[in-house]
Amino acid sequence: MPGDAGARDAFAAKVAAVLYPRDVTAQKLGMTIEAVGMGWCRLTMPVGEAMVNGHGVAHGGYIFTLADTAFAYACNGENTVTLAQHAQITFVSPGKAGEVLTAEARELSKTGRSGLYDVDVRGEDGRLVAAFRGASRSIKGQTDPSLGLPPA
Repeated sequence: MPGDAGARDAFAAKVAAVLYPRDVTAQKLGMTIEAVGMGWCRLTMPVGEAMVNGHGVAHGGYIFTLADTAFAYACNGENTVTLAQHAQITFVSPGKAGEVLTAEARELSKTGRSGLYDVDVRGEDGRLVAAFRGASRSIKGQTDPSLGLPPA
């Protein structure tokens, strides 16, 4: 990655600080940005009792939403509006009511306006709950035009 990684991570954190107050879904589900940088993000979410399905485990839709949100913060660090183009998830083990899930997203590839990201969702004991892969596409516009462009 070109340039000063610390400065680029700090820039991505500024973009995330602009996005999060607008991200009503993340707030309502209790998601917390633990760490974020250019092309990566670590996000947590407690599994509340309203998030449990009829089998008594975390509903897959909430796990997908957590992974998708980590993906969003990972791919928007350059202050260019970037959206999901495609995503898939594989559920590996059940999330449990009352536990905090952690999603770690990382950029695998970025070429032009297209990116590819992996997100691991893990339970408190470190077990893999789900593996998510997302493809992103940047469109016109900036998250916050006052931030400008990231450092080179």
